Amino acid sequence: MRKNSIKNIRINAEVQRALARIISGEIKDPRIAPLTSVVSVEVAPDLKSCKAYISVLGDEEAKENTLAGLRSAEGFIKTRLAKIVNLRNTPEIRFVSDHSIAYGVDMSRKIDTVIGEINE
Repeated sequence: MRKNSIKNIRINAEVQRALARIISGEIKDPRIAPLTSVVSVEVAPDLKSCKAYISVLGDEEAKENTLAGLRSAEGFIKTRLAKIVNLRNTPEIRFVSDHSIAYGVDMSRKIDTVIGEINE
């Protein structure tokens, strides 16, 4: 199975939906920020490993605490993922911080500032 095959794209989407549901609704760790989102997921073609790109809206401390909370709950998340998504192998999940949402918010603020200066 190639990395960008239709099957792998579907598996990535299903794992992303399941992880988002597990993180937002089932984990009770207070370190995990309420505004945590799963931006994207890359499951390896052999279904052994997975990178989950996590975005947290907040300061650097909130991001670090959220990643620490997710790493400590990896066993629980993998067990829940195995029950939700029916795969031959349940992948080992590695959480990676993603800054794309924060970057988008920052760029939107800069654009609003420039538009405000032009209209004045």
